[in-house]
Amino acid sequence: MYPQPIRLKELRENAGLKQTELAAMMGITERQYQRYERGEGEPKLAGWIWLADYFQVSLDYLVGRSDKPDMD
Repeated sequence: MYPQPIRLKELRENAGLKQTELAAMMGITERQYQRYERGEGEPKLAGWIWLADYFQVSLDYLVGRSDKPDMD
């Protein structure tokens, strides 16, 4: 299951980050991050956890299993 591309892009934009900035923080290439936003690839579990923690949302929200962003 890939992260929700629209949700991931929305979270990044709301944080005022460019793709290059977020990719650098994650330790991946910009191209790899772009694949996540397009739904063409997925991070490893550690990447999903990092994204969820960074944006302070649940993993379920990040991957589209829930519409509730809170981590409770």
